[in-house]
Parts: sequence; C-alpha cells; structure tokens
Amino acid sequence: MFYGFLQHFFRLIFHVIFRTRVYGCENIPAEGAVILAANHASNIDPPLMASLIDRPVSYMAKIELFENPIFGAAIRRCHAFPVKRGASDRGAIKAAVTVLKEGRILGLFPEGTRSKTGELQKAEAGVALIAAMTGAPIVPVAILNTHRIFSNGGLLPQLRIMYGAPIMFHGDRKNKEALDAFSEEIMAHIARMKDELAEM
Repeated sequence: MFYGFLQHFFRLIFHVIFRTRVYGCENIPAEGAVILAANHASNIDPPLMASLIDRPVSYMAKIELFENPIFGAAIRRCHAFPVKRGASDRGAIKAAVTVLKEGRILGLFPEGTRSKTGELQKAEAGVALIAAMTGAPIVPVAILNTHRIFSNGGLLPQLRIMYGAPIMFHGDRKNKEALDAFSEEIMAHIARMKDELAEM
C-alpha cells in the first residue's frame, strides 16, 4: 500500500510538474526477472524510473541512506536494500540475486554514482555480473534532463525517459573481458537512446 501510494504520488508529480514524456514501456516484460539499467544524474532518477511503470522495482541504495531510522524504514518499504559503495559488497549482490530469483524487477545504475553534468560515465562491473549470475534480461533505460532540475540552466525541465528492448548476456560469467564488453554494450544502448530522446 505504501509503495503504491508513493508510486501514484510521484507519477502525478512527474507528469504534471515536469511534463514527463515516457517511451518504450511495452519493452518491460509483464512478469519474471528483469534488470532495469539506467544512466544516473540525480537523486530523482530512482522514483522516476520506478513510478512510471506498473511493476514494483527494487533498488540498491547506498548504506548511508539507511542510517536515518525513519527514512531507512521508508525506503525499505519501497523494496530498497543497502549497498556499500567503493567495495565489493557480497551481501548486496546476494540480495540483488534474490530479487531476480523471485521473479521481480531490479533497478540498477551501471555508472555506480551520479553524473553531475548528465554525461555518461564508464559502467562498473556489477550490473553485468548480476545479469550473468541470474540470466535475467536487462532493459536499458535512458533518462534525460534530471541533472538540470534547479541547476545547470534549468528549473523544472521537461523530463524524458525511454525503456529499451531487453538484451541478454550470453558469455562466460567468469570471463572478465566478456563482462566488460557487456557493460560497454549496455552503456552504448543507453547512449543511443539518450541521443534519440534529445532529438525528440
């Protein structure tokens, strides 16, 4: 109930205040495990990516966000779980794998941290590894203009988001080169969709 309330609340905010345009929702499978992999430029990206689709989304969130008991409890009720940044967090990876084994949606940001300029950064290995471990399809997601909210020449910019066609990892999960290549493929899809959104 709490998640559903916030989903409708944020959906209203994004459509009314930010005049958000949404493309490609039909690319998200109606059931089963799915990884949403998006570029990351603002704290608003997680609710944006999750609230505009019908299925609930679970997120990794930096462990510092759980230090506040009230806020930590709230985001747990929104299916978030903690991750230690800058280190290999086996607990977070295990939690992510569990989400997918249960046939749910996992939202991840391959870059690992926000881009203050909105420019794409190099992907870290985690998204490709989780996809390889679970066999879950990845839906690349391109988000445009969230870095401009209240800054960078914008106040309430029109937001745009596109969910791409699912892609799969077909290599050896123990092969670092194969994982790196898949990470680059994910970011290439996101880059192409960002360019497409910018031209609309």
